[in-house]
This record gives sequence, C-alpha cells and structure tokens, in this order.
Amino acid sequence: MSDMTKDDQIKLIEKIIQDVKFAMMTTITHDEKHLHACPMTTNKNELAQAKIWFIGDKTTETVKDLQKNPQVNLSYVSTDQKDYVSINGVAKLIDDKEKLAELWSPIYAAFYEHGKEDPNVQIICVECNGAQYWQSGNSIANMFKLASAALQDGKIADSMGNNGSVTF
Repeated sequence: MSDMTKDDQIKLIEKIIQDVKFAMMTTITHDEKHLHACPMTTNKNELAQAKIWFIGDKTTETVKDLQKNPQVNLSYVSTDQKDYVSINGVAKLIDDKEKLAELWSPIYAAFYEHGKEDPNVQIICVECNGAQYWQSGNSIANMFKLASAALQDGKIADSMGNNGSVTF
C-alpha cells in the first residue's frame, strides 16, 4: 500500500492516464441485469477537481444506461501496459454549449453529421468518488523475482510494484 499524500496519489493517477487514449467505461445496463463496458475517449482529465470529461452519443447503449443508472467505473491501462487505474464515480449528462465548445475537437466531426450542432452529441462528466492504481514496476526485474519465488516457495508479490487507493 502507498503512504503517499492524497495530492501525490492524484498526480500519479493523472500521470498514468494522461497518455491513455481510451478508457473502458463500465455502466449498469438499463435493465439493471448486467454490466456493459465500452471504450470511450477521455476528453479532459480534471482529477484535481475529481472530474473526467467525455463526449458521447445520445443514441448509444452507454448513454441510455447512464440515464437509468449513473454509476460508472473507468478502467485505464498505461501505454506500456505496466500501470493500471480504476476510477469509480457518477456520470452526469450535461447539455452546455460553452462546455461543448471547450471540449470539442474537429476529430469528433467524423462521428456527428452536424458537428457540434448535432442533436446526438452528449457531454458526459464523471464525478469521481475514488480510484485505485497499480504500478507493476520493471517487468524484467519482476520476472526474476517470480522465478526466484517459484524456486524458493517465497511470497514476493508485495515487492513487485506500488498500489494504492484514494477517495476524492
């Protein structure tokens, strides 16, 4: 477990997810029987304010799920696949032209026929409740630790990286 301050943990989580293009957003299905996960592009990371922003489509299963139950989980894996973050929170469906203008990128025009004026554009703000993170450290060193533990019947998992959790 980590003995870092809350601010340091938030900065570490921001660092882990800053270059991750897609988060897996898990919702509770609108019939409340299953979990559903889909990749979403993180538009803006404001973890210091406990918020992460996305642009979605009102016609999708994800947005329909959020209308019924706003509980979500966001999963991130670093680009080198060594670090992991799981964030739980509550999604708010926002209709705000100024915020949309701030978040909009021309790349979204490929998904919306009428650009940011398209009636299906939906801003999603996840208000974060908490997060957990895992850093696996150096994979070569960990391979040797695992091999050594297998030969010596020793537990080494606690020395193979860093993990912690933070509440926003």
